[in-house]
Amino acid sequence: MPPLRRFGRPGLIGTAARTAVIAGTAQATAGAVRRRQSRRAEERYEAQQPEAQQQAPAAVPAPGPAAGSAAGSAADSVNDALLAQLAKLGELHSQGVLDDAEFTAAKARLLG
Repeated sequence: MPPLRRFGRPGLIGTAARTAVIAGTAQATAGAVRRRQSRRAEERYEAQQPEAQQQAPAAVPAPGPAAGSAAGSAADSVNDALLAQLAKLGELHSQGVLDDAEFTAAKARLLG
């Protein structure tokens, strides 16, 4: 006589196996999405690099000859522009767009 086959809901082992498959699929999908987002962010960063290198010298104007308060305001605007660029670099680094080496190199370029 053949063994009896169960019909209906799965047993404990069947439920555990199904749960493991679902969890594994969810983890693989989340990893794929994370890798895709990371790759897209990296591509955007690389596409912006030539533009940023061309704009960087224009964004930090060299202080020209000025007298009195005009020299102070020119220095303040240069400092403000530099601080804004450093803040933007820090933001890109914290978002993971720039790794540590790229962040350090870009900061060194800005600070001269």
